[in-house]
Amino acid sequence: MNVIENCPMKGRNTFGIEVSADTLMEFSSENELHNCLSVSKHPVMVIGSGSNLLFMGDYHGTILHSAIKGIDVIEDTREYVLVRVGSGMIWDDFAAYCADMGWWGAENLTAVPGEVGASAVQNIGAYGVEVCDIISEVRAMSVSGGSIRTFACGECGYGYRTSIFKSDLKGQYVVTSVVYRLKKQASPKLEYGALRQTVGRMGGVSLHNIRAAVRQIRESKLPDPAVLGNAGSFFINPVISDSHYREIMSRYSDVPSYPSDGDMCKVPAGWLIEKCGWKGRSLGSAAVHDRQALVLVNKGGATGHDIKALADAIIADVRDRFGIELKTEVNYIS
Repeated sequence: MNVIENCPMKGRNTFGIEVSADTLMEFSSENELHNCLSVSKHPVMVIGSGSNLLFMGDYHGTILHSAIKGIDVIEDTREYVLVRVGSGMIWDDFAAYCADMGWWGAENLTAVPGEVGASAVQNIGAYGVEVCDIISEVRAMSVSGGSIRTFACGECGYGYRTSIFKSDLKGQYVVTSVVYRLKKQASPKLEYGALRQTVGRMGGVSLHNIRAAVRQIRESKLPDPAVLGNAGSFFINPVISDSHYREIMSRYSDVPSYPSDGDMCKVPAGWLIEKCGWKGRSLGSAAVHDRQALVLVNKGGATGHDIKALADAIIADVRDRFGIELKTEVNYIS
């Protein structure tokens, strides 16, 4: 168990916000996590690689970070494999391992930042795939009592970028491992035109070509947090009614959309933000990325309040122009 008092957090959040935490505890097993919980100062917060966080100031409490690694095959059939993965493993390292093993299901989620535990909390998604599509179960420890509970995928309340761990059970459990169900037979998901075309240029469908194509597309749009502080997509793509969409389309014939449940459709938040004129603009040291309007960046020295002020201004403009209330994918930590 690794314990750091007055821990600098700049290198532990991808926005690069200069704050500190009273205590950071890193655990490498469930026993160590139990010990951490028994001595931790409240409040308690769990982080992965800090890729979905915006610190508004110093954190006065205990931050927990999983260092539980490992990939264990727990069931192997002709059609699929079940693997248990430690919550502290880097997500893209696991996706790479799946490709090397010939297991299908994680390849479209290539280069999504973060760790395995966060994947199950956030329900990460990209290019027509959500991680809940391949999750079998989630193992977690209760913050209050230290008891272990295994959640079947159907109990996790998965939805678009959300789960029960972000809603009803927020802050109540710490994920220690996730079981994924991967297919052994080829099952590519190439509904996104840019992905299908890029895979074709790379020589055709294979796990490694899909991973390479996804990485190439992502890198062409998203800045590297090591170079320019950011948290990837800052806003969630809003889901609106078909009637609301038709009203917008009567004014903007180029508005894109994707089908959603019922009489609803999803509109790209980046398009809305760009139409409001924010792409490439700055407020002080906080800015909207010039290649992807969905990404807010720290140009250097920005505080969490600077980033939030920019986000609030964007939200207000989108609300005024389109009647849509953008929601943040990034979590504000105060």
